Amino acid sequence: MLLVINANNTNTKFAVFDGDTLLNEWRIQTISGRAADTGRTADEYAVWLTHLLQLREIDPKRIDASIISSVVPQANFELKTLCRRYFNTEPLVLGEPGVKLGMQILLDRPQDAGADRIANAVGGFVALGRPLVVVDFGTATTFDVVDGQGNYCGGVIAPGINLSVEALHMATAKLPRIGIERPAKVIGKDTLSAMQSGVFWGYIGLIEGLVARIKREWGANMEVIATGGLAPLFQGATDVFDHLMPDVTNRGLLEIWRRSQPA
Repeated sequence: MLLVINANNTNTKFAVFDGDTLLNEWRIQTISGRAADTGRTADEYAVWLTHLLQLREIDPKRIDASIISSVVPQANFELKTLCRRYFNTEPLVLGEPGVKLGMQILLDRPQDAGADRIANAVGGFVALGRPLVVVDFGTATTFDVVDGQGNYCGGVIAPGINLSVEALHMATAKLPRIGIERPAKVIGKDTLSAMQSGVFWGYIGLIEGLVARIKREWGANMEVIATGGLAPLFQGATDVFDHLMPDVTNRGLLEIWRRSQPA
């Protein structure tokens, strides 16, 4: 079985595959390791993860491989230690030697491509096999473009919707912190509904506008995948998405792990 770890700025996600079958996935809030944070140790991860595995009746001893995708360098040492000490595996880490993506990264500086964005591109292309855009609703909202050969062509990085909500609250004296939900009407009749409308429908406008511009610049038909924790919130509010794929990142990491194995 394969342990997949995807460390992002907000959450670190763990998943277990048995062949092609995704058995389950879990997430824990990422602690960045900055001076104000203590960080998590491999032992802390192990206590949390092994308990969750046992609740799902997954034997941790059956895990015999692991792969890590991380955009939080401070967390990498402990995540590698977790794989080595508690699962007796040498993790494959995106961005390190030995990783075979099976795709070209067509950027001016390929080393700048985020590991999660590469995994999204691989997972999306394996699923569809044609030009596509993956829209990932995370700490940032990313738009990743893949060509017809499965190569990563770049994309767009926009502030995540939660960052937008927090900035609106922090930068104003009287506006409250709000939850993200779809308002019944665009025109708000009070401060709360006006804020919810601005956040939700404003984000819909951002998504539709950027996808339209990407397609126009690309000059050919492309399919659009939505993924990330907040992706379901926008389902039914726009027809810009062709597919909702919550596990596209995990599927991409599974495929990268397979491509990186000896023939």
